[in-house]
Amino acid sequence: MNYRHAFHAGNHADVLKHIVQLALLDTFKRKDSPFFVLDTHGGAGRYLLASEESRKTLEAEDGVMRLMAQPALPAVIERYLKAVQADNPVGAMISYPGSPLLTAQTLREQDRMAVCEVQDDEAASLKALFAHDSRVAVYHADGYAQNRALLPPKANGVKIGRGLVLIDPPYEGQDAEYQAILASVTEILGRWPQASFAIWFPIKQRRTILHFLRKACALPVKSVLTAELLIRPDDSPLRLNGSGMLLLNPPWQFDQVLAPAMPALKQFLGEAGASTRLQWLKQAE
Repeated sequence: MNYRHAFHAGNHADVLKHIVQLALLDTFKRKDSPFFVLDTHGGAGRYLLASEESRKTLEAEDGVMRLMAQPALPAVIERYLKAVQADNPVGAMISYPGSPLLTAQTLREQDRMAVCEVQDDEAASLKALFAHDSRVAVYHADGYAQNRALLPPKANGVKIGRGLVLIDPPYEGQDAEYQAILASVTEILGRWPQASFAIWFPIKQRRTILHFLRKACALPVKSVLTAELLIRPDDSPLRLNGSGMLLLNPPWQFDQVLAPAMPALKQFLGEAGASTRLQWLKQAE
């Protein structure tokens, strides 16, 4: 694979993804019982904003840094910004935490996480990052295939009932990636039917993802929610105009948790013609 997330760390897509991720994890923490997180495409775990890759695109400047400059934001966004700041010195932004590191910040002693990464250097970075965290297991492996060995999840030999599967692949071959996601979700549900899923997807032209969303609604899940942020009109197939989070089996009324964030993201990250969508595609009866 040629994709490297270091070029895009902290951009508008990361902002949406990580706001949703942390809000989901916070709902799991409302109960004392343990939860498990499987991150299928973990990346490097942490990204230096002064790196050559980040400086080449400056995408964080139009993403997380814009939000950091605002005096007041909805609580669900402030919670995300505090998590990002926690990985940095006071008053400075040196690094951007990826999804595994944000999850690890959230885990309690009884919770567990497994992170998969297929690229050699990024898997090595993850292993170094979590070398001393017994709650986190890192696998240099294909995240779609590794679920067979990890699920249903256990801690100290006891099954963990609740949890989240984070799926954020590089989408280098979009149609093939969508098929791989659907197949993996189907397999995971067979092993762990009560799992929740948070699946990031890119939006160049929104009409091209409708077939994927319809297929997702046909999966054996009780509910499907989509949260989407387009920072500009989707009139160009040549650039990333926005992204979305497809949530399968999300917590009850989770749309109400995310709703305050959407207009703020449109206002502060969007260009002319920006839009958001927060919609139940399927709801439990």
